[in-house]
Amino acid sequence: MLRIRLRRVGKKKQPSYRIVVADSRAPRDGAFVEQVGYYNPLTDPPEVAVHEDKVRHWLAVGAKPSETVGRILHARGVVQKAGA
Repeated sequence: MLRIRLRRVGKKKQPSYRIVVADSRAPRDGAFVEQVGYYNPLTDPPEVAVHEDKVRHWLAVGAKPSETVGRILHARGVVQKAGA
């Protein structure tokens, strides 16, 4: 099953994340299918960039977002909250 989740990049104590589509069994920083955005929590406010059309495509073909990515996508208005 495919998941839309965060992939950690950056130096020690300075995390930055890429939002990627990956197989759910792959390691956190392992192989991925496609990068669909990035998230930098160290800036104020946190910097988020998402390719909305790519995310909608992957959601349409069955990829499920992780909890954190789900919150990010909901805040950006890309997806509606589950059960709403």
